[in-house]
Amino acid sequence: MRLFLSSPARADIDEIWSYIATESGSAEIADRVIASISETFRLLRRNPNLGRRRDGDLRQEIRSFPAGNHMIFYRSRAAAVEIVRVLHGSRDIGRILGRP
Repeated sequence: MRLFLSSPARADIDEIWSYIATESGSAEIADRVIASISETFRLLRRNPNLGRRRDGDLRQEIRSFPAGNHMIFYRSRAAAVEIVRVLHGSRDIGRILGRP
């Protein structure tokens, strides 16, 4: 199964890295966080049904799975897992992703 990151998800990863590097003063710490999130992407690619279905509170076909302080939102397609967004758990997820 392929793994695909949407443009917003790629921007999320860049923002997460920049924020952590700035706040911690360490690119190494930011790299470790992104590596951990990326490892979770690979886990979801191998096991696309691991995440919690979010049909009731978010968009149809969206699942979520935690990665440290962040939540990965994704869709499982026939031949690929699409990472839709990667957001910090304290964000207003419903506002960002839209409720049904």
